[in-house]
Amino acid sequence: MSEASSASGPAQLVLEDGRVFPGRAFGAPARAVAEVVFNTAHTGYPEVLTDPSYRFEAVCFTVPILGIYGVPDQADAQSATGQAAAVICREVCRRPSSWRSRRSLPEHLAALGIPGIEGVDTRSLVQHLREVGSLIGVIASADEPVEALVAEARAAPRMAGLDLAREVTTAAPYRWEEGFTPVTAPWGPALPAPTAAPGSGPEVVVVDFGVKRDILRQLVARGLGVTVVPASTPAAEVLERAPAGVFLSNGPGDPAAVTYGVALARELIAAERFPIYGVCLGHQILALALGARTHKLKFGHRGANHPVREVETGRVLITSHNHGFAVDPASLEGTAALATHESLFDGTLEGLRHRELPIAATQFHPEAAPGPHEAGAFFARFAEALAGDAAAAEVAAHPPSPR
Repeated sequence: MSEASSASGPAQLVLEDGRVFPGRAFGAPARAVAEVVFNTAHTGYPEVLTDPSYRFEAVCFTVPILGIYGVPDQADAQSATGQAAAVICREVCRRPSSWRSRRSLPEHLAALGIPGIEGVDTRSLVQHLREVGSLIGVIASADEPVEALVAEARAAPRMAGLDLAREVTTAAPYRWEEGFTPVTAPWGPALPAPTAAPGSGPEVVVVDFGVKRDILRQLVARGLGVTVVPASTPAAEVLERAPAGVFLSNGPGDPAAVTYGVALARELIAAERFPIYGVCLGHQILALALGARTHKLKFGHRGANHPVREVETGRVLITSHNHGFAVDPASLEGTAALATHESLFDGTLEGLRHRELPIAATQFHPEAAPGPHEAGAFFARFAEALAGDAAAAEVAAHPPSPR
């Protein structure tokens, strides 16, 4: 796809509180109405754009120049389609430089149908969002009246109370067998491929609230048999499959609005048949099922460099985040859940486990797509829990500190 096929010309981002940020259009020739959020990661935009958790979100990237390494093939994609509502940046690179690049970011956005706006004063925008919180915004051409765009933003749905899992979940169950594709650099050997054959280990049901492909790849890389089911799957149907464990995926929207997911988790917990693990929205759903509460954060956590402390060991992990809601840590009191991780930025609850049952979850993203791989032991712990080796699971969960 040529650059000429992507959008161009003056554009504007108009927030619901009346703030206007002028810029230039690129990507798909479309407009967007969505919650405006910011992401501090310097890499990983191909993963972000295809992550279902970014549904109904216009993402402002804080890196000065976005797209310098272009977009590789589907190996980095987290779903089959574009998911983010829009891209906001200071400057977009149109001539990327990377041996993995297959096309530029503007070309990629045009192919995904995602609009972008560059030339925005992203420093000012992020400061504003940090001060007042995430806001609904409209990205449109510069000739549209600001007053009308403000009214459109104010009339748009609010993220609080919004069930978006129904929009991104699979329509029918399916089998996933793809692991990680070995990458061979022109100057070096291939990265080692997983040694365990897909399906050689226990069978797992993944409940899809907006699952990222790298979560599925992490499970397959450990030899697990993976079947993905829709978010609205009844507990009885999951139990009929007789899995060795259940994994509740990430996803977009307000966890409290996913009432069917909470009911599913509550029934599965009550059955006490197998380990249940979760990530992001899955973490929040498990917390709600255990009797805790969730709330919307002022501007959320989105980035690939967030320090998280393990409560029991004091070990600090640098982790990847994408969430606008969180579990209230005070609400764990009186429940069967214990806090396992906390954010060193603001004390947000970042992980929990059941006091007695093999149930655990993290708010951050241990699959690291994008992000560092320091938290990858979470999947090893799940695999060990499925095998019933509690001692090995504890070692996988709390490996020795490198220091």
